[in-house]
Amino acid sequence: MKVGIVGLPNVGKSTLFNCLSNAKAHAANFPFCTIEPNVGTVNVPDPRIDALAEIVTPERVVPATVEIVDIAGLVKGASKGEGLGNQFLGNIRECNAVLHVLRCFENDNIVHVDGSVNPLRDKETIDFELQLKDLETLEKRLDRARKAAKGGARESVREVDMAERLKKHIEQGKSVRGFDRTEEENAWIADYQLLTDKPVMYVCNVEETSAKTGNTWVEKVRAMAAEEGAGVLHLAAATEADIAELETYEERRMFLDDLELEEPGVNRLIREAYNLLQLHTYFTAGVKEVRAWTISRGSTAPQAAGVIHSDFEKGFIRAEVISYDDYVKYRSESACREAGRLRVEGREYLVKDGDVLHFRFNV
Repeated sequence: MKVGIVGLPNVGKSTLFNCLSNAKAHAANFPFCTIEPNVGTVNVPDPRIDALAEIVTPERVVPATVEIVDIAGLVKGASKGEGLGNQFLGNIRECNAVLHVLRCFENDNIVHVDGSVNPLRDKETIDFELQLKDLETLEKRLDRARKAAKGGARESVREVDMAERLKKHIEQGKSVRGFDRTEEENAWIADYQLLTDKPVMYVCNVEETSAKTGNTWVEKVRAMAAEEGAGVLHLAAATEADIAELETYEERRMFLDDLELEEPGVNRLIREAYNLLQLHTYFTAGVKEVRAWTISRGSTAPQAAGVIHSDFEKGFIRAEVISYDDYVKYRSESACREAGRLRVEGREYLVKDGDVLHFRFNV
């Protein structure tokens, strides 16, 4: 699962990506592994795994991760291949969700591609290019569906009707994610892989003095995002870069206290990216390893077991479940069992975020 960082040139994407590359937890580094020049796997800050590790004292601790992609800056005309347009759009297509960085700070030393700071206009520029590309994709799929409909395929007749309504929706300057659809229609749209159907969160890059409360531009972006049901997070990327450079926890804590911040903004950003992908975390806790495992929301116990190994899913018998709160309260699996707080769940159980699980299987 990948989250793409997008935005116009010079809005702070690369600065933000580099901050993520150095994101540090409370007292320990959150390592960042460069897979390609613009792709990294970042650990998800989660105090729950620290608490479990403190109780169990395992040989190693493995946090959940999310993959972040720094996508080249888009320019007007990208949908027609201008600049790095084709590469940009191809990279977005490979991502499951989008962090859209908007410049909400003034700085005469950093040139804005359109000559002035206006995040609402910048958002529309990128939306317009993505919508044009979606129309191009939709036209091709619509032609195919029309041919099938002429042959008498009832499903294709319904698909043509939906695609024509969707085309009008996009032509009105609206993104696909705001299009009302049935379950059947959603399956068709998912197959189209349209760029503006991906979940999005707007990241407002502000000056240091606005790192805590945001500024006027952030409020305007929030109002805009509320209309499409999108989230907004603000941070000062340049300040985050300074924090990431500090070596010790004490230095970072002092810097954050001066800014009246509880934690680095990138920590919030990583967690929000994880939520944007609609992911949950469950834990396994043993003396060898305390580990956070990533699953999609709504996963059943066998599906969650399959994340560890496919044999666990094939031979699934049952899951022994302890809630995170109970584990922390009673301090061990045996104590939870004695207190009647360990449950046995079957194949239909939907794993909850924070469950501590032990799987029984037979292959």
